[in-house]
Amino acid sequence: MSYKLISMEAKGRIVTITLKRPEVMNAINKAMVKELHRAFDELRDDTEHGCVIIVGEGKNFVAGADIGELKERKALESLAAINSALFRKIEEHPVPVIAAIQGYCLGGGCELALACDIRVAGKSAQFGQPEVGLGIIPAAGGTQRLPRIIGMGRAKEWVLTAWVYDAEEAYRVGLANHLVDDEAVMDRAIEIAERILKRGPLAVRVAKTALNASARTGLDTGLTIESVGQALLFDSEDKNTRMSAFLNRKQKS
Repeated sequence: MSYKLISMEAKGRIVTITLKRPEVMNAINKAMVKELHRAFDELRDDTEHGCVIIVGEGKNFVAGADIGELKERKALESLAAINSALFRKIEEHPVPVIAAIQGYCLGGGCELALACDIRVAGKSAQFGQPEVGLGIIPAAGGTQRLPRIIGMGRAKEWVLTAWVYDAEEAYRVGLANHLVDDEAVMDRAIEIAERILKRGPLAVRVAKTALNASARTGLDTGLTIESVGQALLFDSEDKNTRMSAFLNRKQKS
């Protein structure tokens, strides 16, 4: 399937999706959203890949949504929530998704990063939810995912002040999982992906599902999801193979 505003490249079991609007700092427009929907629909049916990395072409991750389009958007179109639906799809993608971030990661770009499982930030990265300065709110998951990741108090300050924060602050509050030099961002993202790929593939998928459920359900429901997932894994061939290999290594040591 061909794309114009993104590219998708597979190397082994790692798929890299590159956002390709560098002339506008990879601002997300409706056409890019549609292509990303198609890409993740395509990947959902691909059982070979084990990790996805999202990166922006050029010096920025995503500077935000396309303001020209937002200015023309009315209430009914807003309720269609196309960005929110995309980010939910990314969050629920069966394998881990890593955001490789440098430069601007603002507005819709920050919301995209929040929907990813792991965020690697270069030292040039700048994060923020500046929407209230434009008379709107971060409505593609920003008011929901941000407090779950950095805490309600900090999230309120981020959203209500529309301040922009540097990479060190994002790392300090837990938004960025890793902080590295810009030139090392993709290397670190690939390193993390390769480590994940060495783990049990079914266990990784079940773990992601259970972790996501923890943010959406009560404790009792979450524990049930966890227990059912564990039961499925205990009957899996991969579990038996990996535990046998572990015991064999232990006996030889």
